Amino acid sequence: MNTPNEKVLFKVDEQGVAIVTLNNPDKHNAFDDEIIKKLTTIFNDISKRDDISIMVLASNGKSFSAGADLGWMKRMASYSYQDNLKDANALAQMLKALNFLPQTTIAKIQGAAFGGAVGLASCCDIVIASTKASFCLSEVKLGLIPATISPYVVDAIGLKASRRYFQTAERFFSEKAQQLGLVDEIVEPEDLANEVKKMITILLANGSQARRKAKKLSQYVAFKTIDDALLANTSERIAAIRVSEEGQEGLNAFFEKRLPNWQK
Repeated sequence: MNTPNEKVLFKVDEQGVAIVTLNNPDKHNAFDDEIIKKLTTIFNDISKRDDISIMVLASNGKSFSAGADLGWMKRMASYSYQDNLKDANALAQMLKALNFLPQTTIAKIQGAAFGGAVGLASCCDIVIASTKASFCLSEVKLGLIPATISPYVVDAIGLKASRRYFQTAERFFSEKAQQLGLVDEIVEPEDLANEVKKMITILLANGSQARRKAKKLSQYVAFKTIDDALLANTSERIAAIRVSEEGQEGLNAFFEKRLPNWQK
């Protein structure tokens, strides 16, 4: 059970939707080594659960997340190289766990998302932001670089935009983030919760296992050479899902003009 003082909240609703909430609003949901450890544990737990179909990553307060906590950064400044390497790897593993969650992931961005928080958004399948949301890859202002988040940010916004924003540390807002491919939907702040619910409804109309396999497919084929090996792999994937229990139910429901059994 969650307690009010916990900096990360976790719950699962009756629809199989997990809500992971950063709960450190007094510090703008900045994260430190303990929060990173907690998030890693939660993401790894979710990945093993068949009863969870969707995960929403949200936060309480005005900001989505200010990135690294200042106290944590101050401690890191006095660390040795080996201690810094260990610390950075913990963040890298948390981001990897989020990026490769088998379930559909939605980031709900209500305010500022700075530094590592841009990495969190980049790791999610769908990003829904309010018109008040803003983004900044601010590391170079501190003489640092956005290293551990870079694979996911470059994947989300592309190499050209990354070359610019990694170096300028410019703050940009929802409309620009959508143009870059980081944000999928933009709504007014008061409509943010309903827009997330709407997206959940759209997702739940689709087969849960099919969504998992479709997500894994997109990550597998990205940037692959279209050759005989890729053609064989994708053919094997569609053949396997056609004869699966969910695939058979979906096809039969379509031809029988009825709802499949996963739709309530």
